[in-house]
Amino acid sequence: MATCDVCGNDYWMSFEVRTVGGGVHTFDSFECAIQRLAPRCEHCDCRILGHGVEVEGRFFCCAHCARSGASDLGSEIRDTIGSHPG
Repeated sequence: MATCDVCGNDYWMSFEVRTVGGGVHTFDSFECAIQRLAPRCEHCDCRILGHGVEVEGRFFCCAHCARSGASDLGSEIRDTIGSHPG
């Protein structure tokens, strides 16, 4: 058994996540893993669980938040998932 880095639960089904940077984290659930590892949107502060949008090294949950938080790029930002090609 191993103890979760976030909640401290000692759980027989805990798991490790190793990051590219060499970090090793132990979690008892995906919920705790998300709380520790998922980036936050710079505009609305929600956890980014999907593809998200990156603009000049800044992370946003969607194109709307990217346009709001990085307004200098304006119309260049768009969420292409499911958007019409024309």
